[in-house]
Amino acid sequence: MSSIELLSPAGTLKHLHYAFAYGADAVYAGLPRYSLRVRNNEFDLNHLQVGIETAHARGKKFYLAANVLPHNSKLKTFLKDFESIIPMGPDALIMADPGLILLIREKWPEMPIHLSVQANTMNHAAVRFWQQLGIERVILSRELSLTEIAEIRQACPDMELEVFVHGALCIAYSGRCLLSGYFNHRDPNQGTCTNACRWEYKVQPAQAGGVERHPAGEEDYLLEDPARPGESMPIQEDEHGTYIMNSKDLRAVEHVQRLVELGIDCLKIEGRTKSHYYVARTAQVYRRAIDDALAGRPFDPRLVGVLENLANRGYTDGFYKRHHSHEYQNYLQGASRSHRQQFVGEVEHCDPEHGMVQILIKNKLRRGDRIEWVSPRGNRDQVVDYLEDLNGNPLDEAPGGGWRVRVPATDAGEYDLVARYL
Repeated sequence: MSSIELLSPAGTLKHLHYAFAYGADAVYAGLPRYSLRVRNNEFDLNHLQVGIETAHARGKKFYLAANVLPHNSKLKTFLKDFESIIPMGPDALIMADPGLILLIREKWPEMPIHLSVQANTMNHAAVRFWQQLGIERVILSRELSLTEIAEIRQACPDMELEVFVHGALCIAYSGRCLLSGYFNHRDPNQGTCTNACRWEYKVQPAQAGGVERHPAGEEDYLLEDPARPGESMPIQEDEHGTYIMNSKDLRAVEHVQRLVELGIDCLKIEGRTKSHYYVARTAQVYRRAIDDALAGRPFDPRLVGVLENLANRGYTDGFYKRHHSHEYQNYLQGASRSHRQQFVGEVEHCDPEHGMVQILIKNKLRRGDRIEWVSPRGNRDQVVDYLEDLNGNPLDEAPGGGWRVRVPATDAGEYDLVARYL
């Protein structure tokens, strides 16, 4: 393992395997009842046991998210449920609620605890406070700049620090959002977020609904969810902007070198509900960025382009840099356009005797396409000059998801993925 940990999301055991294959040092997952991912989360007790054992067998780490902010009802079951979890040997619990931390400390004082980003740790005094309570690592708030992170590192040299470098950003301080609970009575801080900040909305000036205008500089708008026609919600906009709209996704690969220089202990990727392709690609890119930084190699802007091909809502580097020069913006935009691809399939079976590989198709693949074999052993390009079905019949194309085809390839292997250049 490198001296800086790369931490990837594991929403499923499949994601865990891809994360480790592509360079992650550790993964994080959580039981639905006590983490902030109730949906698309297969980690029941059986899967949790398998996941921890798999990580340890590979010399990797498995962190268990227990970062829910609970009401009294969950306190009644918490310790009883964790009596079967602690013996499984998770490498740390990721926690936010002081009460739950207290309960774990009282019953299992040796259990390592990492303070969740949900605790919104913004300054070095807060880091020292948690350090005095025996917390081993603090995951810093996403709202900090590189300068502020450097100040915390300098003031707390012997504390493990972790930061997010990729994934969704919430319209709230590090996820402490109330929108979903307000709209749908599904509380984000209990793990049931409906991502209300990411829905499609129609916006119209409130004057159309007969609402009176505010003083200069402020104006009301009506927000309508297409799934609820006629149910308009008022929002207010002033000179600072509108506070309920969607955020771009975080992408801070260009800042990995600086974070390495600062001595940050762990770089974290968000995305427990994303695809295994997302997990593999982000792990591979950030692994490369970390290794380049540790080796003193300059940042490779092509990594920005690779990340552009993942499903995203536009990218931002969040609060790391408050202002970018025009030249730097052009530099990143140019890199983003340099590597246009689409995920088209995953390797299911290799037949080295006949030099063929079976691919489970996710998106259209055609004869003549230029593809990239994405592999833990190193990526390479190839033109698909032949394509056949599983009965050996030649094909011009596999039209979409669910098809299984065979293509010529001599060095494909387990966990390989296929991307088509656009």
